[in-house]
Amino acid sequence: MRLTVKICGLTTAEAVATAIAGGAQMTGFVFYPPSPRALDPDAAGALVAQVPSGIDRVGLFVDAGDDAIAAVLAAAPLDMLQLHGSETPERVAALRSRFQMPVIKAIPLAGPQDLALAARYEAIADWLLFDAKPPKTMTHALPGGNGLTFDWRLLAGRQGRRPWLLSGGLDADNLAGAVTTSGAPAVDVSSGVESAPGVKDPVRIRAFLDAARDL
Repeated sequence: MRLTVKICGLTTAEAVATAIAGGAQMTGFVFYPPSPRALDPDAAGALVAQVPSGIDRVGLFVDAGDDAIAAVLAAAPLDMLQLHGSETPERVAALRSRFQMPVIKAIPLAGPQDLALAARYEAIADWLLFDAKPPKTMTHALPGGNGLTFDWRLLAGRQGRRPWLLSGGLDADNLAGAVTTSGAPAVDVSSGVESAPGVKDPVRIRAFLDAARDL
């Protein structure tokens, strides 16, 4: 089975073009102002327009209100919503119903106890995304894109009801080990293909997608 790859936090036309040319099946755009990868709706609209049919355009939101999401969708038509905050299962269901599109719900992991959270969303979200939970001692931590990994063995042999993505500190060098250990059918990368926070590196994007293709 071919590994599904999502390149998240795209902010430039060059990065989008590189992701598409390299075979990414999902493109991600961030709408969370504290993130160095955040876009305004109009800038996102120009980038989303580059993405051809058949490649999913995913918008990442963190505890966003309905009006904020609607404003993004008016300028940048998306295919999926990624909810990376503390959204409850009820909130996920409400957004999925209102905007009539699939939802990815991020689940932060640090240990086995965190896996119980996934079960609360499996009946509602279309995809789950497992990311590293930032330690409480980490200052200015973002909900995602911190470049942190977690113990991939936590997901080994997972038999969930929904498809899922592995995220958190992935790069071209550790991708094979991460996928082999976790059994992930899909992966999400952001900081691992950057030269600086929020600055996507076309060379690193290509290297990551080449590594994924080898798997």
